[in-house]
Amino acid sequence: MKLAEALINRADLKARISQISNRMTENALVQEGDEPDEDMRELQIQYDSLMDKLEHIIVCINKTNNETMLDADATLAAAIAKRDCIKAKIVACRALRDAAAKKPSRFERYERNPDVKYVRTVEVSALQKDIDELSRQNQCRIYFSRVGMGVSYRRLTAY
Repeated sequence: MKLAEALINRADLKARISQISNRMTENALVQEGDEPDEDMRELQIQYDSLMDKLEHIIVCINKTNNETMLDADATLAAAIAKRDCIKAKIVACRALRDAAAKKPSRFERYERNPDVKYVRTVEVSALQKDIDELSRQNQCRIYFSRVGMGVSYRRLTAY
């Protein structure tokens, strides 16, 4: 099985697990005298089975990512960790930029004490430059997806 197939299977399993979890939640409480729409034991068995499959696939994906070298110094797992951290930085910088760039609405201006003046503690333009640079660095994920398409699992069994 290719890495791309395993990633698709992982996404499918997560979606199915979420659906079963929602069904369990919907049937957790019923009016006295009523029966739940679905058998909770059966849902729990399905849930546990899917979670076991998900665990197996995640272990295989992580093992492959740790063994796959992008170059002499970096594994695919290290590159994915770097990409995830860059994405988190982008989200944080955007939130900070948006908070600093926010202008008070007309209602807020009248509600506030006119003697209190607000000043920015960060430069919005500098934050935008940081976001642009981080976004440029984040483009490496395109390369990862191309590399990932050709990686095969040697130990992954079909379900």
